[in-house]
Amino acid sequence: MKRKYIRLSVILLAMILLLPLEVFASSAKDTVEAQINKMLARMQESSFKALSRDAKIDEIEKIIAEVFDFEELSRRTLGRDWKKFTPEQQKEFIGLFQQVLQNVYADRILAYTSEKIEFGKETELKKGRVEVESYIITTDNKKVPLFYRMTDKSGEWKVYDVVIEGISMVKNYRGQFREILKTKKPEDLLQTLREKV
Repeated sequence: MKRKYIRLSVILLAMILLLPLEVFASSAKDTVEAQINKMLARMQESSFKALSRDAKIDEIEKIIAEVFDFEELSRRTLGRDWKKFTPEQQKEFIGLFQQVLQNVYADRILAYTSEKIEFGKETELKKGRVEVESYIITTDNKKVPLFYRMTDKSGEWKVYDVVIEGISMVKNYRGQFREILKTKKPEDLLQTLREKV
């Protein structure tokens, strides 16, 4: 009888291990909400408040990097111009663009005071891609929409675009970079990003 239960337990365990990873994966909304809450909770700690500005930014950037897919974000931002870059230039672009974005958003996050963040619905855009709604509730009770576009990377949800008040971060930067690349080479754009960093 004991052997029968052991055998049954082994079979059940094997079946669980063979299930697709997606079964165990958190939803996109759960993923981004957990990261945002983690960051906001950390910012309220006295040990965080005692850090220097640079140390605070380092911590925020680490949390951001856990949920953002900077390679996908970079590809989408450059769009058709991505192929103009050599593999080495693509790699450098991803690193530089990541630093530029983290610097911009880390500053905005540090300016966060007592605003609340509410999460709304999760909408499927295409298979493996969703948009998660969130709203910053300002001190005067205004709702500022901040939507996260996310892609499923092997059962793990990652952000590839942020839409702030209807403006896509990817499209915004794509327009700027496209203007530069109309008359200049990829190396010139990289140099501009190096200077910004």
